[in-house]
Amino acid sequence: MDGLAEFEECGRLWVRGAVPAADLDQLATAIPSDGRPGIRPDTGLPAFRYFSGHDPVGALARRLGLSPHPVRFVAFQKDETANWSVPWHQDRVVAVADRHESPGWSAWLPKGAYWHAEPPEALLERMIFIRLHIDAADETNGCLQLALGSHREGRVPADAASDIAARYPVEHCRAAPGDLLAVKALTLHRSAPSVSGAPRRALRIDYADRAMLPAPMSWALQPAAMSG
Repeated sequence: MDGLAEFEECGRLWVRGAVPAADLDQLATAIPSDGRPGIRPDTGLPAFRYFSGHDPVGALARRLGLSPHPVRFVAFQKDETANWSVPWHQDRVVAVADRHESPGWSAWLPKGAYWHAEPPEALLERMIFIRLHIDAADETNGCLQLALGSHREGRVPADAASDIAARYPVEHCRAAPGDLLAVKALTLHRSAPSVSGAPRRALRIDYADRAMLPAPMSWALQPAAMSG
């Protein structure tokens, strides 16, 4: 099975060793150290100029048929002072510049200067996130776990996520620094707490079909915002 066929079947694709160590040192400065899971980092930091659309992460997004310009960033830092777990779930929220009522959009919530909302399933089906591993990850420090193929279930209610995930093989996403993991947005995933205390830093970069937003909506994160 080639990479793209595997991605469609399993909902994930690995690219090992894609980002060199020198770049990881720069990108690590973009991860806040306040201990909160799922932090939205400041995309105005110099480190985010890395994501120009010509970087290895953007190249992977382009290979998977999407614009190489991100629509959202989330930073994760799990260690002995910041440890947590999350149950099986889907990430179904996008960040847009302003609130505009449109069919299929729901759960509007202002966050800082932008709005977060849950878009129609058709848009989510065309979204991926790419996880850029700053540190090594395995079962001992709470690596990501995926229910492979679960993206084919479509939108899953939160109270059914665990039962539905049990129908699919689970992959513990063991990674080395610099590895990239592309995941379809509707894939069920979870994370266990760390038992080792070893740091597990990662950046999650969301990509979408940027043209699918209904007018006059616009993505909160625009390519020019990271050009410096």
